[in-house]
Amino acid sequence: MPAQTDKFTSACQSNRLPRKIDLFRHTRACLIAYLPQNSSMQALALHALQPQSPHGYQIKHESIAIQGAPNLLIRSLLDKQQFYDPEDAALSLGISSAFWSLFGLLWPSGSRLAERMALRPVSTDERILEIGCGLALSSLVGHRRGANITASDCHPLAGEFLKENLRLNNLGPMDYKHGHWGEHTAQFQDPDVNTKFDLIIGSDILYERDERGDLAHYINEHIEDHAEVWVVDPNRGNRSHFHRNMAAQGFALSEEGLSSSATENEAAYKGRMLTYSRD
Repeated sequence: MPAQTDKFTSACQSNRLPRKIDLFRHTRACLIAYLPQNSSMQALALHALQPQSPHGYQIKHESIAIQGAPNLLIRSLLDKQQFYDPEDAALSLGISSAFWSLFGLLWPSGSRLAERMALRPVSTDERILEIGCGLALSSLVGHRRGANITASDCHPLAGEFLKENLRLNNLGPMDYKHGHWGEHTAQFQDPDVNTKFDLIIGSDILYERDERGDLAHYINEHIEDHAEVWVVDPNRGNRSHFHRNMAAQGFALSEEGLSSSATENEAAYKGRMLTYSRD
């Protein structure tokens, strides 16, 4: 039994806590513990359960359910408080400590986009690019179905996390590129996106007002003349600027409301599916 389980068991036994553990073996053990409502003991037990990371930040592994597709085992950061940028690789790209962890977390809009990718008919002739991919959930869904998809992000660790999540799910290699719109410092770790695509997708990428239209310009530079753009947005309030910037690039908009009620494992969600097309 893993040492982490021993720590947890000892903690429970010493305090005579009722417990139930389900142990699943993937590349690491995943533990589900049912503890009494005692915050101090919960904190102790959860600390014992966390995988020890040699990277300077803590991680977790979860089996992620995606409607219309088999579950994916995903390695992500433990929480928003994680930060590790000893050589300022992220800072040099404009990613501050406050935003450093965001790439490595799963977001509700990413799950909604992944559900759409699970339903899209696969054509190997269609080239797809996910921008601002983070943990690349949508790209992983498409890749597993046989889509010709490239994931891209500006975070220096996004490619590393993608490789590990491909390995965890026994998937073959997938294209990953550095994708960064707006003014930024050049980087040489990953090759830049440098070709055009038939479909560009992204989730929760309208987090800035973007008055200059940097994102729309970036999309226009990397998309074929007759193509589509999918954006799932959690009603952040910057859509009107993006609509105008995309219209200036010749795109027409189709908009669909997205909503779901809260469940035992998931909070309620409200957002928009934005589809831009250009003939």
